[in-house]
Amino acid sequence: METNTVQQESMMHSEPQKEHHWLQRLVGEWTYETEALMGSDQPPAKCTGNESVRSLGELWVVAEGYGEMPDGDTATTMMTLGYDSQKQQYVGTWVGSMMTYLWTYKGEMNTTETVLSLHSEGPAMSGEGKMAEYKDVIEFKGDDHRVMTSHLLKDDGQWQQFMTVNYHRK
Repeated sequence: METNTVQQESMMHSEPQKEHHWLQRLVGEWTYETEALMGSDQPPAKCTGNESVRSLGELWVVAEGYGEMPDGDTATTMMTLGYDSQKQQYVGTWVGSMMTYLWTYKGEMNTTETVLSLHSEGPAMSGEGKMAEYKDVIEFKGDDHRVMTSHLLKDDGQWQQFMTVNYHRK
């Protein structure tokens, strides 16, 4: 009984790990420029916006984005990111005002601790009601510049990049 109580207490108060410290690099005010492929017969769509990333304690970050979409509408997005010490993986969610799907992330850092890859499953772009595998990759180019690329796993097993977002700290 005492061991169970100790385990519950340790789950109720986690100390930040190096993975949590890496996520804190995201905290701040950012502007972004997005370039997205909208189809093979169309030029890439370009959009801009702002993102505010705050810390939720020392273990989580919450990113709220506001910007334009390719069709001219305004989008609001929210992403949560953390590191689950029990599962030893990054975890998170993403929602956007333009869709009803809740994206959930499971991710890992590369060995040099410069690139965070976040995997998710979501609606296929074909719109046929199928699901597809996606990957968002976050890489810091410097303290004030980071890049996120989004990828779709194609039927041939290759990742196809379809979006690039450059973030610059205000």
